[in-house]
Amino acid sequence: MFSYCTDPSTLEGLTWLSCYLTTGKHMGFYLSFVTVIVLLLITAPVALLFGFAGASAARSRFLPLSLLGKTYTAIVRGVPDIAFFMFFVIALDQAFEYLRHKVKCPDWSEPVRQGNDFVVCAQAKLPLSTSPQWVHETYGFALAVLTFSIVFGAFAANVLYGAMRAVPRAQLETAEAYGMSTRQTFWRILVPQMWIYALPGLSNLWMILVKATPLLFLLGVEDIVYWARELGGTKTARFSDYPHGNWHAIYFFGLLVFYLMLTSVSERIFKRITRRLSHGQATAAGEAQRKAVQ
Repeated sequence: MFSYCTDPSTLEGLTWLSCYLTTGKHMGFYLSFVTVIVLLLITAPVALLFGFAGASAARSRFLPLSLLGKTYTAIVRGVPDIAFFMFFVIALDQAFEYLRHKVKCPDWSEPVRQGNDFVVCAQAKLPLSTSPQWVHETYGFALAVLTFSIVFGAFAANVLYGAMRAVPRAQLETAEAYGMSTRQTFWRILVPQMWIYALPGLSNLWMILVKATPLLFLLGVEDIVYWARELGGTKTARFSDYPHGNWHAIYFFGLLVFYLMLTSVSERIFKRITRRLSHGQATAAGEAQRKAVQ
């Protein structure tokens, strides 16, 4: 990074530290913080869509659809997260490759399942072996986002289902009395009012999602935990230009500070959202706002 970093063995003190903290590996470490933030910003709304679909299906009057929504919620919530993370990454990857295999290699005569091996034609591989490194990394990240969304979408579905049931029945009956259809009642009355009841559960779910991001390391994504383990380990002069002892405690303390700051910011944002959604609602917070105005 700096011109004086060409020979690290001659450096000491702050100059050594400045060169050490600007190596290529540290740039990857800093970029991994962006990776975590991007994962959260993409996964949260996608998981919310999965959750909304699951909750809507669970309260459907069409029995098969209702059973589908309730089964999705029950199965995902009843299995340890790490098991689903490992399963979905493999299952989704093989499913995508199998579909491509059927399209691109229709004349393939050998079975896809050969013992414990999953074999598809070279054209169906995802990503292709000739693809650049960024394609491999983007594909792995996309699988991670989809896996997180499916798992946390089930938890969101349970929260939203409870929030829908918490909306006073009198509100829905009044809408029906005014001649609103079931669809109009759902979108104009139920959905706008349910968020204030769902917000406490969704805020807790967001915090759990934040704490679950270190599982990216298990999914093959080079996240902050991967780099903290890599950079914090003991380095000797024989294998590194910047030898040092075991610095795991320092790096993981940095991760601790990062997650605490992220939690603090999240809590402030949720407080503002709660204050805004409580306006005019028949809740304790809404009642407090009305008394404050009076």
